Amino acid sequence: MKKAGRPKQANRRTESLEIRLNENEKRAFQEAAQISGISVSTWVRERLRRAVIRELEEAGRPATFLLGV
Repeated sequence: MKKAGRPKQANRRTESLEIRLNENEKRAFQEAAQISGISVSTWVRERLRRAVIRELEEAGRPATFLLGV
């Protein structure tokens, strides 16, 4: 028998990362996210993922989060 309710999400985000910013940085992040049409959280996550991929590849290391590890 199927269970009622919303299906479980794969790759559910359960972790958070707290960073400190000055007002100008935060405002710039918010403005860039708004221009992109996405939330600040999504904007920051996407940009950090790009940076991780670039830096790990330059170091010859795999970006394991891409592999679902």
